[in-house]
Amino acid sequence: MQSSPDKVTWGVAIVALGVVYGDIGTSPLYTAQTFLAGQGGLGSVNREAVLGMLSLVFWSITLITTVKYVLIAMRIDNNGEGGIFALYSLIRKYGAWLAIPAMLGGAAFLADSVLTPAVSISSAVEGLQTRPPLEGLFDENPSLTLMITVVIIVILFSVQSRGTERIGKVFGSMVLVWFSFLAIVGVTNLSNDWSVFAALNPVYGIKFLFSPDNAAGIALMGTVFLSTTGAEALYSDMGHVGRGNIYFTWPFIKVALVLNYFGQGAWMLANSDNQQYTAMKSLNPFFQMMTPNVRYLAVILSVTAGVIASQALITGAFTMVSEATRLNWMPHLQVRYPARTRGQLYIPVVNGVLCVATLAVLAIFKDSEHISAAYGLALTITMITTTVLLGVHIWHSGKRVGAIVFTVLFLAIQAMFFIASMAKFLHGGWFTMLLTAAILFVMYTWNEGTKLERAQRRHMRPNDFLPALDKLHSDFRIPYFADNIVYLTSDSETKRLDTDIFFSIFADHPKRARAWWAVSVETTDEPFTREYSVENFGTNYIYRVRFRLGFKVSQSIPAYIHQIMHDLSKTGELPKQKSIYPKVDADPDIGTIRYVLIHKALMPESKVSARGALSLQAKYAIRRMAGSPVKWFGLAPYNPLVEVQPLFVSTRRPPRLKRTDTAKTIPTPTPTRAVADPAAVPDPMDTTSGLGRLVQELDAAVSAEERKIAETAAAAAVAEQGDKGKAKNGKPAAKPQRSAKQKR
Repeated sequence: MQSSPDKVTWGVAIVALGVVYGDIGTSPLYTAQTFLAGQGGLGSVNREAVLGMLSLVFWSITLITTVKYVLIAMRIDNNGEGGIFALYSLIRKYGAWLAIPAMLGGAAFLADSVLTPAVSISSAVEGLQTRPPLEGLFDENPSLTLMITVVIIVILFSVQSRGTERIGKVFGSMVLVWFSFLAIVGVTNLSNDWSVFAALNPVYGIKFLFSPDNAAGIALMGTVFLSTTGAEALYSDMGHVGRGNIYFTWPFIKVALVLNYFGQGAWMLANSDNQQYTAMKSLNPFFQMMTPNVRYLAVILSVTAGVIASQALITGAFTMVSEATRLNWMPHLQVRYPARTRGQLYIPVVNGVLCVATLAVLAIFKDSEHISAAYGLALTITMITTTVLLGVHIWHSGKRVGAIVFTVLFLAIQAMFFIASMAKFLHGGWFTMLLTAAILFVMYTWNEGTKLERAQRRHMRPNDFLPALDKLHSDFRIPYFADNIVYLTSDSETKRLDTDIFFSIFADHPKRARAWWAVSVETTDEPFTREYSVENFGTNYIYRVRFRLGFKVSQSIPAYIHQIMHDLSKTGELPKQKSIYPKVDADPDIGTIRYVLIHKALMPESKVSARGALSLQAKYAIRRMAGSPVKWFGLAPYNPLVEVQPLFVSTRRPPRLKRTDTAKTIPTPTPTRAVADPAAVPDPMDTTSGLGRLVQELDAAVSAEERKIAETAAAAAVAEQGDKGKAKNGKPAAKPQRSAKQKR
């Protein structure tokens, strides 16, 4: 990501060509082919049909891609990042309902990302069939095209771990050649009939759309939509190359696209009566308008462009999943940053899922003609939801008239695209809609489950947990569970402690230790940040640690914990520890360390709605499949303890059981030997005994947070009824006695 989103550099501009424009650059490969298939072939179209199609394509690219995305959407960024999730992050404060269109649009975008590699690469490879010397080979081996496509796709997904910076620089030069080739081929055919530029008049498009000569009817707009399918990816990839570089390169891209589309139109008009082409099945004007010798170069370049188009969607998918994770709409996944720019990332799980799903598309639909029949349906949903979110942002920016005009205009256009694309549902659109529903289910259930968990999360202040911990720390009757017990927590606030950690320490058999540690990890936007801060609450046995690690820094928690323990030991903040027996880390200056992770589980007696229970159960199932912090933080060699704590979303009392037999009195046996005085046995409920006092302190500490909530509510009610707010209640939080912060 650029230091300034408007900064323009030649190097990054080349990367923009390679990463951002790949998808929209392959649209000429199949848009005209799909148009002819919908009209019944080349012999069924006349001049009005060709000019109408060209007019609709030109104005769709102009309105949707240029006006909506390049000129409007790209001015609305979130710290340089684009895409529907980054946009939602800007406006979610305006209403909880905005999460619905954001989730729906993101799910649809990810679903359609599966079809882009398949349709782009397969349509390019099929260009080999147009060469006479190779026709016999492909006729004898019908699956040869499919096999070549599969090999290319597998190779593409295999190199993703190297990052888009290297791929973009290589692809950028090729895309520059590709768009130049599109423009040259288009101009070559335009030289025979410049009159096709009459299609710049939108009347031709509107007239043909509603003409009885339009065999496809309103479904024609579904074909026209194929020319704009790269617009959403262009917006999503803005964070990778910067807004300024896209502004700088877009005019060249649009001119090349328009020249090629109009060149195909000129070729169709010139050959509409040619029997050689009118009888041809699955005619593709893109390849046919070239001489046979040029087609070899066209196939090579188009395959490269197809790979680049796939790269654009894969890159956008990585970005969207990363943003969904930060929104708590998806589970935490392992993210790698192959380059020094945080915007360029790689998510192994997403890469693998996309690869498998793309291969499944090829196995189901076989060729580009059938894939393109399903392509674009889900993406229309993404564009509609993006329009809604952009309209909300413009409205709350104070431009209400502009927001109304923008929303009404683009919703009308994109609603027409959606209705037209619904004709694709039975022809394969069901596949992307099914994927959209599955991804949406994951997002929704993960979000709902997270909200339920957070509603039950409680925190304790030092005055609440220190007395009980101090009692346990000095209770020599309880053996040490470990010298150091390290808890991982998602709470980054160092002035408090999760109640879950407190319960874990005292549940069942208390976990006594020389020191307890609560550790959180924060990832920064700088690549190589290595910082930590420590809060010890004025004690030498409880430490609250917060790591601040750059996004390229390995999150090897055990190594950092050892360093912090040594640092605190040198400063005297941590008492000296000696390990008597050998340990896995072979560090004699630090005692034994046990890592504890806490997971939540829904209990049968929890009082929760059916929807809430489904969300929680689905979240826990997804979490098991997505991976574990044990792997993310390098804890596996240290035999971490994974605890499951009950999640009580308000509980219902279970019904009492009824005893069916008769109670029998058992006589007290006469003692045959002396026994201890019962009064000498400590009673856990006796507050005069050590154990009884500990239980009493524990109960008091556990309920302290609830008492504070009640007192705060009561104080607020009194203040509200008082005379001009004179009645005040509450005390300032006690300042921590000691803290330390070091940087490495």
